[in-house]
Amino acid sequence: MSDIQFHTVANGRNIAFRHTKGAGPTLVFLPGYMSDMDGGKATAMFAHSADRGRACLLLDYSGCGQSEGDFADGTLSRWRDEVLALIEAHVEGAVLLIGSSMGGWLMLLVGEALGERLVGMIGIAAAPDFTTWGYDEEQRAKMAAGETIYEDNPYGPEPTPTHAGFYADGEASKRLDGQEIAITCPVRLLHGQNDADVPWELSLKLAAALRSDNIQVTLVKDGDHRLSRDEDIALLTAQVDHFY
Repeated sequence: MSDIQFHTVANGRNIAFRHTKGAGPTLVFLPGYMSDMDGGKATAMFAHSADRGRACLLLDYSGCGQSEGDFADGTLSRWRDEVLALIEAHVEGAVLLIGSSMGGWLMLLVGEALGERLVGMIGIAAAPDFTTWGYDEEQRAKMAAGETIYEDNPYGPEPTPTHAGFYADGEASKRLDGQEIAITCPVRLLHGQNDADVPWELSLKLAAALRSDNIQVTLVKDGDHRLSRDEDIALLTAQVDHFY
């Protein structure tokens, strides 16, 4: 792995990232909610890119990992702008986006802004619009009233918070509300059918909403939400290789 670097965004926050230069489109990996660039899929993609002489960019959103900021201030719009700032400063030419879980929602927002620079997207259990379908009515009412809610965290000892600011921004950033998503690049969507967090049917709904005609959805019958087993990583790297 390359050394961690820091990029200062417009409001003064230092965003941690790793970047290796190389051939072809730059692979940009977007982690999930409360995740970071040290996760298994992100590091596997970075190593895969480096081994093949390809460009890759990993990053921690503000308030996550080694980036500055308070997680409570994080929103999709803020993190989108941070990703775009790093791409503008450190990436030349075309971009291939990979988004995991919440990162699969964020990749839609980033992809729309990239325009013709976007040559492909790969979603892993993509979770667009989860502020709507991921909470019950009582939870949604609390967040709409400005409260933070906490849920059991299956991946760690501390409960998972969802802050009111993230919720409000998420509701304003929905992409599956009946409007076509104006992205035309090739798209590959991977989803485990044993995903306990994001319904696999959501990937089919996302495929239908995207303007692109070049979309493939791969369902992994025994796959969970993370899709981080060796065979899952092999499936992901095979999808990546199709873009080079």
